[in-house]
Amino acid sequence: MNAPKKTDRLELARLEKLEKIQSLGHDPWGQRFDNHKPIAEVRPLCPEEPGEDGALVRVAGRIMTRRKAGKLRFIDLQDQSASIQLMCSRGDLEPELWELITALDDGDLIGIDGLLRRTRTGEVSIFVQQLTILCKSLASPPEKFHGLRDEETLVRQRYLDLIYTEGVVPRMLNRSAIIDSVRSTLRSNRFHEVETPVLHSIAGGAAARPFITHHNALDMPLYLRIALELHLKRLLVGGIERVYEIGRVFRNEGVDATHNPEFTMLEVYQAYGNYESMMDLTEQIVVDACQAVGQSLQIPWGEDGDIIDLTPPWPRKRYADLFQEHAGCDLKDSEAVRTLAGRLGIETDNVHHDVIVNEIFEQKVEDHLQGPVFVMDYPASICPLTKRSQTDPEIAERFELYIRGMELANAYTELNDPRLQEQLFMTQLEGQAEEDSMAKMDTDFIRALKVGMPPAGGLGIGIDRLVMLLTNSRAIKDVIFFPLTRHERVEGGERESKASAE
Repeated sequence: MNAPKKTDRLELARLEKLEKIQSLGHDPWGQRFDNHKPIAEVRPLCPEEPGEDGALVRVAGRIMTRRKAGKLRFIDLQDQSASIQLMCSRGDLEPELWELITALDDGDLIGIDGLLRRTRTGEVSIFVQQLTILCKSLASPPEKFHGLRDEETLVRQRYLDLIYTEGVVPRMLNRSAIIDSVRSTLRSNRFHEVETPVLHSIAGGAAARPFITHHNALDMPLYLRIALELHLKRLLVGGIERVYEIGRVFRNEGVDATHNPEFTMLEVYQAYGNYESMMDLTEQIVVDACQAVGQSLQIPWGEDGDIIDLTPPWPRKRYADLFQEHAGCDLKDSEAVRTLAGRLGIETDNVHHDVIVNEIFEQKVEDHLQGPVFVMDYPASICPLTKRSQTDPEIAERFELYIRGMELANAYTELNDPRLQEQLFMTQLEGQAEEDSMAKMDTDFIRALKVGMPPAGGLGIGIDRLVMLLTNSRAIKDVIFFPLTRHERVEGGERESKASAE
């Protein structure tokens, strides 16, 4: 018979302790545990003088480490808010309780009743009087200096990341605070939050490849939404003048530092506004969210002491001027643009001029947009849902907000001419695949525009990127609880990640 694997032996030892807990008359999976306080609220109640008894307190959390010292046992207990040392003295506890303490492992969840007291070294501690087992952990914690360095494991098993990586829980809770702030800012500006369908019959509102599914009862293809836009605009038509949604959208595309196929988008529409109205609102949303997580408007970025100054007003620069400055030619100079595209390896055969220009912009300009900066007045041909400038019909009233080369927001003065919109839906840009174009024919949307949509400003903000910015996170996977990962590789009947297998 083969010897059990190391992991099997460790689990077996924990199972033996589970049986011991049961034999002592305790439920190893725990029950309701009322009236406990967050550790962060308990710690300040401890007396300043070592040895002086403080309040009787009740806390609950996970065992992070244990230490022995003769007839004493020291346990570091952690909850969502903080950690605290527990001291267990064999001489002060009933034999059965001491036996229960010897059956504990790192990772177990326990409840504690005890006295607050400082040790002789000044350590805030709870001197245990009662201990309640709340959940026996059957899995050994990852090795402190090895297992937790495997980023794939941490992303795939986010629960381990939350427990054992310092700073992850506060960052994720800041995400919630940022979203709460966005809602508060919009409520203060009289916007109404709504919910629109996730399953769409037409993949419209953005230039992206959709995930495709099928509805069996109606025998029809459907798409997971790639944007929130077209349904929210229908609500503008219906008379809801200030409307927004914070929702998940899905794009069947690659994964990198700023992209995940499933992400959270804010879209906002304001009747009787325009893209300049949206610039003002964007500044307010970002500044309010920054302050909601306790940041000044000079926020850190990266590990080199770099600072981003979010103090409004933010610069507003024209797309054409930035192209001239960083690409080195006039965007209307077709020969110069195609020559530059050739040097950059950009496809030009049967590709619309403005599509080539935009690909050059992405390569040559975006990295220079340290910002915050509003890039405004895009080529109209690449903005099929946007109103044209009254002074130049080749320019669309659109802006994108860039900070440290990352696009954070996208906004338009919304196109509300049904005839022009229908024409743009019918005309695909040369060289752009149908699945990559946002100019999808949506006959019901045209029908809605014919009823009459007020002139409006519309705004989209990537919530995940906003959280990245305000928590100094360089990868989108660090601000999403469960980002998409590859399947774990299965070997020998067990499921394991590529990283762990190698």
